[in-house]
Amino acid sequence: MKTFHIQPVGRTMQADIQDKIDNLNKPKGSLGRLEEIAMQVCLVQQTLSPSLAHPCHLLLGGDHGIEREGVSISPREVTWQQMVNFTRGGGGVNMFCRQHGFKLRIVDVGVDHDLSSVPGITDRKIARGTRNFLYKPAMTDQQFCRAISIGSDLVDECLSEGCRVLSIGEMGIANTSPSSIWMHLFGGIPLAECIGAGSGLADEGIRHKYDILMRAAQQSPRETTDILAYYGGFEMVAAIGAMLRAAEQRLLVLVDGFIMTACAIAAIRLHPAAQDYMLFAHQGDEAGHRRMLDIVGAKPLLSLGLRLGEGTGALCAFPIVDSAVRMMNEMNNFQSAKITKYF
Repeated sequence: MKTFHIQPVGRTMQADIQDKIDNLNKPKGSLGRLEEIAMQVCLVQQTLSPSLAHPCHLLLGGDHGIEREGVSISPREVTWQQMVNFTRGGGGVNMFCRQHGFKLRIVDVGVDHDLSSVPGITDRKIARGTRNFLYKPAMTDQQFCRAISIGSDLVDECLSEGCRVLSIGEMGIANTSPSSIWMHLFGGIPLAECIGAGSGLADEGIRHKYDILMRAAQQSPRETTDILAYYGGFEMVAAIGAMLRAAEQRLLVLVDGFIMTACAIAAIRLHPAAQDYMLFAHQGDEAGHRRMLDIVGAKPLLSLGLRLGEGTGALCAFPIVDSAVRMMNEMNNFQSAKITKYF
């Protein structure tokens, strides 16, 4: 597996950052979470004047062998159909990327369809979907390492364009299933509390999903990387690689919903310092997401009942982060504004 050297954010500037925040022409602490976000972004970038230049969004697609067990209401072909739809600008992810000025990269990491000739899709296909982890590991060790490297390389492409903030989304029918198992194994949470409706399962479907995943979870290996390879999707492991490379290169990472939070937890297990570079965007509507966020003590910025995936929640949260950065760069301070500092 590719080696990452991730350092915790340096804290030597913390007092200077706090002094700048406290001397902006406002009551101390009056901008609440924006002040916390500004502190994190400044520490990530090691500057008093942070930037969110050239924001990039990675949309990673992959199919899952476990879908064959009827754990999702959506059929497998929806993955490739949506990937094509994204190239035409018709998805939720397209709308939010346009709204907030993100460059969208649509990447086929393991979709069970030939998309190599579709303009607008980057071909990084490892295989046409993972294997069914009810019976065997979803991917080989070699495929796992390749997925990590693909995610890392995609971040390097963003970096070459001057990117300072990254968000990641996914498209893969049945990817709530590996996410639920990761949550169960990494968080020590009963599996029943980790499973939700996904794309719209009714109660009977949720019970079936639980039965399938409980059987699969009995086969769990012990090591983190083995668990990731046994259950994960190619798009999910690529997202982990992207998160780790982004942290290594001191990029701010906006973490989306249930699936991307599972990937973030995995990245943190591999490199705990990676969490310093993550900002958790929202608490989604998928059952158990709040419990998943609690595993890493995350305070999400939004709670809008979202469960679309694609990274849409991370994109929705971006204006809040932008406001925090603008606060640091555009607000006057007491001295320059000639206002009496009264605290």
